[in-house]
Amino acid sequence: MGAVVRRPVAVVAALVLFAEAVGVVLINGILATVVDNQDMSLAGADPAVMSRGAWVTGGVFGCYLLLCGVLLLLAGVRDRAPGRFARVVLILCAVVHGVLGALTVGLVGWAAFACLMVVLGLIVLTLVAYGTGAADKPAEAAGTNTPAAV
Repeated sequence: MGAVVRRPVAVVAALVLFAEAVGVVLINGILATVVDNQDMSLAGADPAVMSRGAWVTGGVFGCYLLLCGVLLLLAGVRDRAPGRFARVVLILCAVVHGVLGALTVGLVGWAAFACLMVVLGLIVLTLVAYGTGAADKPAEAAGTNTPAAV
């Protein structure tokens, strides 16, 4: 897949992850506010502790999505394959989207599942399009003297 397709896909995936990060923080903020405003406890748990936990969870997951978005944006702007660390982070992000998509079907519905699968597809397409980065180098620069396949 050429640079004509993979660069826009990486940039679009980054923008989608940025929007998702904002959405996750907002949803957790709303949940934290609702929990904080209630005067009930869930199995003896303090509502203030649950509220802080929701804020922390939203912040951590939002930062993780921002990191993934930055890694995809860097890959798209530089038009180079993500490094080893970035690939591991992006693969984990894809796995999380797959698991959340499977859980979302029953809890939220097919529309949320479709959104998560689109994000999963963008991440995987970016990773597959860039490969390991060795395909972009000429045979002499890569250190191999094998002829190119016809």
